[in-house]
Amino acid sequence: MPTSPVIYSIIEAPTHPDFSTLYASLGLKQLVLNSQRKAITQLKKTPPQWVVAEFFYGYGNNYAGINISNLDVFLHSLRKYAPEAKVVIISSKTDFPHTAKLAELFDIHKVLCHPVSESEMTEAISS
Repeated sequence: MPTSPVIYSIIEAPTHPDFSTLYASLGLKQLVLNSQRKAITQLKKTPPQWVVAEFFYGYGNNYAGINISNLDVFLHSLRKYAPEAKVVIISSKTDFPHTAKLAELFDIHKVLCHPVSESEMTEAISS
């Protein structure tokens, strides 16, 4: 019996939109994770086909000065455990210009800017 493709929703802020119904309607099994650390641990158990996470730019020294954002460490792990996974990033308008720096280092499928509509997310994960 084939298993449903897995999508990670890495929810670290209340601004992360809830697309649970959409994911279910597209036949995706959603795993909700509330931290990058939990997402990295889950990678070893259940690699995803999709990842949806919010991007927070590391202004100043927030991420030890060597990382661009909250996602760098997770994306390094994703390369190892699920290199075929497609990543959709959600960004604030303020942080949006900085997503290009992350895309230079990692394969990012799509970057969406808040507020994200259901149709935008459908297009992002259907393409």
